[in-house]
Amino acid sequence: MCNQRRYLILFQYIGTKYSGVVKVPPQQLGKKGVQDHLEDAIRRLRPLNPVSLSISSRTDQGVHALSNSAHFDLQRKKDKLPFTEDILVEALNFHLKDEQIRINRAYHVSADFHARFQALSRTYVYRIALGVSHPSQLPLIERNMCWNLRSTELNVGAMKEAATVLGGTHDFSSFRAVNSDLPFKNPVKSLDVVGIQPGRAFLCEHFHREIPMWELTFQSKSFLYKQVRRMTGALVALGQGSISLSHFKEILEARDSLAYPSNLVAPARGLFLTQVDYNQSDLLPPQQTSTAATNE
Repeated sequence: MCNQRRYLILFQYIGTKYSGVVKVPPQQLGKKGVQDHLEDAIRRLRPLNPVSLSISSRTDQGVHALSNSAHFDLQRKKDKLPFTEDILVEALNFHLKDEQIRINRAYHVSADFHARFQALSRTYVYRIALGVSHPSQLPLIERNMCWNLRSTELNVGAMKEAATVLGGTHDFSSFRAVNSDLPFKNPVKSLDVVGIQPGRAFLCEHFHREIPMWELTFQSKSFLYKQVRRMTGALVALGQGSISLSHFKEILEARDSLAYPSNLVAPARGLFLTQVDYNQSDLLPPQQTSTAATNE
């Protein structure tokens, strides 16, 4: 029996205290990414192989995730059976202790599975609170979980019209971060979903104050660096009347990150990665995958 398995894990985190999801270079003392803590937890399971986690979706400092994903290999001693998915989840969460990181689920996947390259789509939700001039006016649980705006209203109709402009396949160079460390990544992306809908504040009924909330949803196979925060910032500026729909279209059509007004980028704290999708057949244990292929 082979004692090495490849696992896919789905995990969540509150990104406020972490330097993004990916691991931090050793020279940056005192800082850790979510990946650093996950790999530390895996090492506590005493694998025989070096621990290396491959993250599907990069998120920056302050950005949260309800469900990110990653894969890794884990080899145990010959006298130890491989971990079942449920035991692996329980063990990793035990070793994560009080970190604001939790494993949602684990899958035993094939040895050639790749969390990043086999992802079909990624979904992000950006949360906005209206009529809140300072974060201290929010319930504690919301303080780092949304973008608080002084505005009590947004022109949601205009924002939805602009959202239809973003939908489909475009060169999104204007919405790429100016200092992107991936300048040669293909800027042509297809947005399958650009939605704007009312949201709900956590525990708002216990706060004795009504807080209007809006959620912006974006789904695509992949995104450029800070693309979602820059699209959100431009949509909000349009909703506040700071820019016009024609200016919004000009920004997109310019295909130049310098055409994007520098003061519009939405802050990290309101952004959530909510889902990474895969083919269900990719999530089957290897023996079931091979059996299914034989029967076709």
